[in-house]
Amino acid sequence: MNSEEEFYDAETGLESDDSCEVSFKDALVLERKQENGVWERRKTLPAEMISRNDFSVWSILKKCIGMELSKIAMPVEFNEPLSFLQRISEYMEHTHLIHKACTLSDSIDRMQVVAAFAVSAVASQWERTGKPFNPLLGETYELIREDEGYRLISEQVSHHPPVSAFHAESLKQEFEFHGSIYPKLKFWGKSVEAEPKGTMTLELLKHKEAYTWINPMCCVHNIILGKLWIEQYGTVEIVNHSTGDKCVLNFKPCGMFGKELHKVEGYIQDKSKKKRRVIYGKWTECMYSVDPKVYDAYKKTGGDSKKLRQEQSCEGEDQDEKPEVHETVTVIPGSALLWRMTPPPANSAQMYSFTSFAMTLNELEPGMERLMASTDCRLRPDIRAMENGDTESANTEKERLEEKQRVSRRERSKDEEEWSTRWFNLGTNPHTGAEDWLYTGGYFDRNYADCPSIY
Repeated sequence: MNSEEEFYDAETGLESDDSCEVSFKDALVLERKQENGVWERRKTLPAEMISRNDFSVWSILKKCIGMELSKIAMPVEFNEPLSFLQRISEYMEHTHLIHKACTLSDSIDRMQVVAAFAVSAVASQWERTGKPFNPLLGETYELIREDEGYRLISEQVSHHPPVSAFHAESLKQEFEFHGSIYPKLKFWGKSVEAEPKGTMTLELLKHKEAYTWINPMCCVHNIILGKLWIEQYGTVEIVNHSTGDKCVLNFKPCGMFGKELHKVEGYIQDKSKKKRRVIYGKWTECMYSVDPKVYDAYKKTGGDSKKLRQEQSCEGEDQDEKPEVHETVTVIPGSALLWRMTPPPANSAQMYSFTSFAMTLNELEPGMERLMASTDCRLRPDIRAMENGDTESANTEKERLEEKQRVSRRERSKDEEEWSTRWFNLGTNPHTGAEDWLYTGGYFDRNYADCPSIY
């Protein structure tokens, strides 16, 4: 088997399934209703987290130092029972922030709420040490949240390199949020580093504004020995292409003794480069906004000079030990709360550290198969088996799907055929001028007659 065939997930076949086309009105009969008319979503998974104690991580990763992990075949024990497309949809957990931004009349006020949304979009990664399943080429995921006023569609548009495209839109035409992600994972001996290449674009339609940014780097420590822990770091620049306002956020690495762990600090400047607001907090907890003069005066008086007990450095020689966190965000007097993370459910630790929102993403109601595309990742048998705690079936199905894709890829190569995306086309982001995958529309018309059979 050549190296190309050893990719973690390969490409898909082109067979079609004519049974997909149904009326969207049928969706109404699927809602599980309570007396107040609200759909009662599940609060737990069918089975607890699969144990990772029965296999050696090092036996698999010792030959992978410096390599991109998407090219390495891995057992499902490394994973969490979600596709990366479902993981992307978690950006929408705090959609209420977008709705709030839509209601604000001042552009700086809107920017600080958009900044809070950008931070909240990565907050669910806290303690999520399982790897989502790599999407199969052509795989899709739809999410409709009438209670939150939006719907989302995502598609795996490329396999080499892996690219996931998504598009979310307000049900009342208030906003659009879209992007394409080119994740790169590398193993560095004691840690796995994830580089989330790809631009996020948020459009506030009423205000005719477009914001763009790129998410921070993410690193999972103690892959071989010790307790797994996550940090995010790097500079995130959010640009309002309509007004020239900019927000610069610094996701701080843990640093010596861990005193910077999880911290985010930055500022908003207008088009004349005058600082208008200071943004600070932790991406695992909350974000605040304060006037720059108040912030500077607070710093000068030593308000942030409390000494933390000396802890093992994140750069320790033996292992990447997780620094202990002794206090939460210190609130500067006069600050305004922008966002606070929703507390995890009580059983989160036994459920892959999922948030309440993540618990619902793979839920499959009776009859939903008739309504969604045959490519929806909720129909993936390997993810479904893992969610049900069946490790053996999950690994068997994963291997079957990988082999099916390899065969399909070889057949297309032999026939000199190219893969055609279904819901997104490669184009140019009108706000950045960079290459981007853009939604072509039509998914929610419910015409899936030409959907490929990938499972």
